[in-house]
Amino acid sequence: MRIAMVSEHASPLAPPGGPDSGGQNVHVRDLALALADAGHDVTVSTRREDPGSPDVVEMHPRVRVRHVPAGPARRIAKDDLVPHLGELADGLRAAWHADPPDVVHAHFWMSGLAASAALRGLDVPLVQTFHALGHVKKRHQGPDDTSPDGRVAAERALVRRCDRIVATCEDELFELLRLGAPRSRVSIVPCGVDATTFTPDGPVRPRGARPRIVSIGRLVRRKGVDEVIAALRLVPAAELLVAGGPAADEDPAADPDLRRLAAVAEQVGVLDRVRFLGPVARIDVPALLRSADVVACTPWYEPFGMVPLEAMACGRAVVGTAVGGLLDTVVDGVTGRLVPPRRPRELGQTLARILGDPVLPDAYGLAGRDRVVARYTWPKIAEAIAGVYGRARADRATVTEDPAAAVRSTARAAR
Repeated sequence: MRIAMVSEHASPLAPPGGPDSGGQNVHVRDLALALADAGHDVTVSTRREDPGSPDVVEMHPRVRVRHVPAGPARRIAKDDLVPHLGELADGLRAAWHADPPDVVHAHFWMSGLAASAALRGLDVPLVQTFHALGHVKKRHQGPDDTSPDGRVAAERALVRRCDRIVATCEDELFELLRLGAPRSRVSIVPCGVDATTFTPDGPVRPRGARPRIVSIGRLVRRKGVDEVIAALRLVPAAELLVAGGPAADEDPAADPDLRRLAAVAEQVGVLDRVRFLGPVARIDVPALLRSADVVACTPWYEPFGMVPLEAMACGRAVVGTAVGGLLDTVVDGVTGRLVPPRRPRELGQTLARILGDPVLPDAYGLAGRDRVVARYTWPKIAEAIAGVYGRARADRATVTEDPAAAVRSTARAAR
């Protein structure tokens, strides 16, 4: 199949860890590569953020990234991109009308809006993965939600307009149904993990004798790093390594998230046991995870969450919050523990119990690795996504087929 992906703010070429750069970037890149390895041809369209970027970057013999002009060629916060979606749609329309793909897969709601507009007049199915839903974000963040006005209405329109929807977990399925998505058009396909890179064996980041907790991801408030830091006071022997945040050449004091977290650490008296690593290169993440006794993943909400899978693939115990995709990936009491979000006391007590047990961390880690290999490798995920594409194309062919031809086809099948 010739697959066109759209990921307007999350380029597969961008390293994760920035304000708008995280799991979606990794997901789009790894899914595109896995589909290419399965024999498909993939083009990922993303917004041009750098005037010096080439129009097309070859990631793989079968994967290319197209930089589409949409607003000024600089980084713009994703919540400010709506005024530029028309230009993005124009660029997509020109490319697809000149050379139509077999299927379009939009990642995030703004990509879906642009793709839907660009596909008018083309008989090409649209598959949508939201990665996050506006009404869920508003529920958890309240007045701190910076989503553009009209996001929920746009998502409600999209679930009716697209041919197929990919939910990454059971929790997201139910949220999509509340939004009005027809159940028959929603498929649950989780995110994947590179189980050949994220393995229990390999280099380990140097460490001392202290038990080590690791947190990886964006430092924004909803990711729950504040709660991990606050919980550390109940685990007096442990150290916490926090990966993410401003780059090495940036002034850490200028980053509001880093200042907030440092203030929390000082307030609860654990600043001497917290190390802020800044962004960790993707190639170095497995070594960091292997150095942990426990990996903490404690968002307020999470459509899926890549870090728990990566930690499990490295054979490490996970303590996560009982939200979203973590309810599917982390089996409570088997591959780690789940705790309620935004409750640092319960989180600290759970971390202390696991780190105080000589067997539990390894037992959880072994079970986690087994679960990843059985369910979440990228070849398995790519096969499932290709199946969704195939069903979307078949549905579209059935709708557009000449009625008389459909009767003849049905009669032939019955003979």
